[in-house]
Amino acid sequence: MCIERKEVLPVARFYRYKLPPWARQCLFVFERILLPITIFQLIRTLLIPTTFDVLLLGVLIGLLIAFYLEWI
Repeated sequence: MCIERKEVLPVARFYRYKLPPWARQCLFVFERILLPITIFQLIRTLLIPTTFDVLLLGVLIGLLIAFYLEWI
């Protein structure tokens, strides 16, 4: 008995194209500016660490990982 393997495609690729063009463009722009904002926040957190800065940095890193793994 041979079991067929189905290729698993990331959901985010199809989800992005179901959005209206203006929303898709906003998502692409947000994805591009997220890395510089995260780097700035990392430098700020290293210089003056507050609870809010650490939490914000964690959220930004989580968003970066989500975009990288194409979950969003």
